[in-house]
Amino acid sequence: MRQIWIPKAGAPEVLEVRETPDPTPSAGEVRIRVEAAGINFADISARLGTYQDCPPMPVVVGYEVAGRIDAVGSGVEQSFAGMDVLALTRFGGYSDAICVPTAQIFERPGAMDAKIGAAIPVNYVTAWQLVVAMGGLKSGETVLIHSAGGGVGVAVTQLAKNIGATVIGTASAGKHDFIRAVGVDHCIDYRTEDFATRVQEITNGRGVELALDAVGGPSFSQSYGCLAPTGRLGMFGVSAGTTGKDQNRLGFLKAVLQMPWLKFHPPALMNANKGVFGVNLGRMWNEVDRLRPWMQSILGLWTDGVVKPVVSETFPFEQAAAAHHYIQDRKNQGKVLLTP
Repeated sequence: MRQIWIPKAGAPEVLEVRETPDPTPSAGEVRIRVEAAGINFADISARLGTYQDCPPMPVVVGYEVAGRIDAVGSGVEQSFAGMDVLALTRFGGYSDAICVPTAQIFERPGAMDAKIGAAIPVNYVTAWQLVVAMGGLKSGETVLIHSAGGGVGVAVTQLAKNIGATVIGTASAGKHDFIRAVGVDHCIDYRTEDFATRVQEITNGRGVELALDAVGGPSFSQSYGCLAPTGRLGMFGVSAGTTGKDQNRLGFLKAVLQMPWLKFHPPALMNANKGVFGVNLGRMWNEVDRLRPWMQSILGLWTDGVVKPVVSETFPFEQAAAAHHYIQDRKNQGKVLLTP
């Protein structure tokens, strides 16, 4: 099989396509012939050497795939063979074949192709955790989503609009038409506008009930300041720590040090009637039984036409470096995929 390896931390050009033997599924696993694999910001961070959950290098990353099962391990019904699926993978997704426990696979609806399937798991499960499971967003409330033009931003917008909420989204001006088409009600150009000031203007000084921030650094503090009483801040990334395309641990450390460590202490939260929570899907692997009903609900919303993944661009394995450049250059409007 072919895989994309990160041999060492560095710029996108460190990515290598290598030939390795096909894996054999263990007990309780299936082998998937991958047709499409999703790229996530965690993969970028892993390549830069700043993702704490990444295994030691050299490593194959990737959290989600879609394809067809071509082999099953002991204890798995033979009827699984030939099934079209999407799956959550704990690394290894940048491969044209991967073995996955049956608990992490989901049968694809007949009308769903592999590219759409690969665009769903990480973005939409993360969005579900942010908006529904932990964010508790309700009809009539307002949510602020940073990087609204990315994969999670699109997913959050679709879930929030289905609930009946108002969506404020930040993105560069060139993406405003796109995020409006997805469902964002109010667009903020984070490059030229102070988003905290604009949020207060849009909400007539009340603030938002839910702010979702993957930027990190000082942005966490500003997003917290945008909350109305009973508002919740959901933190799910630190993109501010990715200040270049090569390894930059000082830039990451700076972003971490700029986080509001002293602002979220218990008395301040109680007095402000606000909440703060964090989401890291990569730390939910022991909670697959919790994730499965979320995914089933998401697939049901896809069938109903609510969940509509947007695939921005697809790159063959040989162009993995270009795919990482594309994301770091902030060109994507929706999900970016790799195809074997």
